[in-house]
Amino acid sequence: MEQENNVHNNELAHDDDDDADEEEEEIAGKTFKDLLPFSSENRTTESFLKEIFNLMIRYIFKVYDRREKVIDFQPPSVLLEGIDGFSVKLDGKAVKLGDLIHSCEKTLKYGMKTGHPRHFNTLSSGLDLVSLAGEWLTATANANIINYEYAPVFVTMEKTVMERMRSKIGWSSGDGLFSPGGSISNLYAMMLARQCAVENVKNKGLVQCGQVLCSFQSRHAHYSVRKMASVLGVGLDNAINVDVDESGCLDVEDMEKKILLSKEENKIPFMVTATAGTSVVGAFDPIRKIHALCRKYGMWMHVDASWGGAALMSAKHLHLLDGVELADSVTWNPHKMMGILLQCSVFLTKREGLLYSCNQMSAPYLFQTDKNYDTAHDVGDKTIQCGRHVDVFKLWLSWKARGDCGIAEQMEKCMDLTQYFYKKLQETEGFELVYLEPQYTNICFWYLPTWIRNIKDAKHRRELLSTVAPSIKAEMVREGNIIISYNPLDNHVNFFRMVITNPAAEIEDLDLMIKTIERLGENMQQTSLSNGKHQH
Repeated sequence: MEQENNVHNNELAHDDDDDADEEEEEIAGKTFKDLLPFSSENRTTESFLKEIFNLMIRYIFKVYDRREKVIDFQPPSVLLEGIDGFSVKLDGKAVKLGDLIHSCEKTLKYGMKTGHPRHFNTLSSGLDLVSLAGEWLTATANANIINYEYAPVFVTMEKTVMERMRSKIGWSSGDGLFSPGGSISNLYAMMLARQCAVENVKNKGLVQCGQVLCSFQSRHAHYSVRKMASVLGVGLDNAINVDVDESGCLDVEDMEKKILLSKEENKIPFMVTATAGTSVVGAFDPIRKIHALCRKYGMWMHVDASWGGAALMSAKHLHLLDGVELADSVTWNPHKMMGILLQCSVFLTKREGLLYSCNQMSAPYLFQTDKNYDTAHDVGDKTIQCGRHVDVFKLWLSWKARGDCGIAEQMEKCMDLTQYFYKKLQETEGFELVYLEPQYTNICFWYLPTWIRNIKDAKHRRELLSTVAPSIKAEMVREGNIIISYNPLDNHVNFFRMVITNPAAEIEDLDLMIKTIERLGENMQQTSLSNGKHQH
């Protein structure tokens, strides 16, 4: 079937190539002044946009073709100096439309095909075509989602989508907004927690209020949680890391000890971030137990479900976020496991009105109260931004296409593939798991080439093992056929992190990953590694 599809796609691509040649010849020598609105003649505009559209269609077929590379990697120096008549340098000179089309083609050619079935490099993977259509239409509308009059359809869509997401959490009311990524969503959570903890902090600031706040998160939490403590004046020293257990979940006993210690130091513990799906391990913190401590000590509980939020869509895996309805706020990134195109992050809170009290500035040139509609729909004054990109439509459109069941099926398929890969690793000689059975779709493991396995000196063996994953990854990138990530964590030397979130992935791709790691690992030269001569 795949071979038939490839033949059909090639035929389509061949037809498109013929049409593209004609279009390109027609517009090659034209300039931007031959396009709307600078020219009243529509033909050049139509030809230019058709050529760009055909280029994107051809690229989409390549993304799903396993014979194509995941990446045709070029070092930064090559892209700056130029390759195939393309350079990323900007010299200020205007070029012809034909040159622009060439640049578009090469930009796609030398980028990472994140929708490729063999892309396992990041938490955001895949190419949902309905979401893509939504992004195209969003860009065409070019709306600023600040006031109802600027973006009436998109503003009401945000409202309905967030209502649906809050219902999945278990809230009957609340507030929220779409933000530029999970880091900023986590920023909003800390802003709201700070607003509740310190009277008049919005006007006087922490210094004038004389309060030393401290927050808590597991040491495996996303780095943005501590970064936002720096941004908001809490300080990195007061964003306290909590130990994790053997599964990578927050240790509640250690957290209570650190809360009590902070109180002895006359600090005010004001917030805990529980992670639902850590970036590396995929661990889910015990939300109910964390909430009990938050209630005991009067702290805000935020759940960073950027990665794990999609489990709320599946009755089979809903238990992973047991107790999430108790949270004061939640970060949820549909651009991860739900497969929506980047970026698509949502901050949600059960506390109505608090986003406004934190951020409202009532700029009179934007937020007039005497408009001809209900100005409660002017959502811009509850954000830290003025201009805000429309991220809702691609989510709304994809959700309409798939429904709750379709989203759940995609997530459950990824979970099933994870179990297959996990069991395959256990059965294959040379692979060792870093953690116990995966909680989500993250699988962390080492590969020990045969020339490492019998080394008795533990220190030397560890030193060599730390070089294996980076060296194999470097060779993978050079070949470009399949991609995985690696990292160290705690006292663990570099290991592979396999993340299955791509809806195009199948068992054959997972099998190829294992075979590729074995092949590249066995091809490594022990002597060059021990001398530190490998390149990455």
